[in-house]
Amino acid sequence: MSAAPAVHAIATGTHGRYLVEAPPGAGPWPVLMGFHGYAETAGLHLEQLARLDPSHAWLRVSVQGLHRFYTRAQDVVASWMTREDRGLAMADNLAYAAAVRAAVARDYATTAPLVMVGFSQGAAQAYRAGLAAGARCAGIIALGGDLPPDVADEAAALPPVLIGRGHDDPWYSAARLDEDRARLTAAGTPFTVCEFDGAHEWADLFVQAAAVWLAARRA
Repeated sequence: MSAAPAVHAIATGTHGRYLVEAPPGAGPWPVLMGFHGYAETAGLHLEQLARLDPSHAWLRVSVQGLHRFYTRAQDVVASWMTREDRGLAMADNLAYAAAVRAAVARDYATTAPLVMVGFSQGAAQAYRAGLAAGARCAGIIALGGDLPPDVADEAAALPPVLIGRGHDDPWYSAARLDEDRARLTAAGTPFTVCEFDGAHEWADLFVQAAAVWLAARRA
C-alpha cells in the first residue's frame, strides 16, 4: 500500500466581485457592507440591503463570496468556505473584506459609521469583518447565522449586534441563539435579538426592526 500523499497549500491571486449603490448627491455617506448566504449572489443580497435602507442614506456595498459555482439551473452563485482548509479560507475572506473596504474608501466619499450585515453563512463573515475593522465598525446585523467560535473568543471587542432568527429556522436553532446570547452577555457586548414567525428568511418584521436599528446607528 502506498503512503498517503503529502498535502500542501499555496497562496494564489484571485478576483472577487462586489456591488456598490451610492445615494444621490456628492456624499460623504456611511457604509452598509453586506455578505450573502450560501448559494446566493451579491446582487440578491444588495436587494436586501436596500430594504434595510429605504431612504438610501447609506452607501450599500454587497460582497460576493470568492467560491463561485453553478446551480443545476446553471445560475452562478457563491459560497464563503467549506470545512476543507477552513482556516486558510477564513484568512482569505478577512483579507478580501479588508481590501473591499479599502477600495470603497478610495473610490467613494465615505464617512462613519460602518455597519456590517450578514445572512446565513454570511453572518459569520459579517462578525469577522466587523471585528477586524475595529473601532471603525459601529454595528453588526446577523440574520440566520451564529457567532463563530473564533469571534466569540474576542466578543468583548465587538460593536453592538442585532441578531435575527425565525422561530422555524432549521439552520440557526434556538439552542445556538441561546449560546450566542450567553457569549455576548458574558463579554459585555450590547446586543438586540429580533425573533419572528418564519424560517431561514428576510421576514418583513425583521427587516422593519433592522431598518430602525440601523437608522439609530447614525443618530
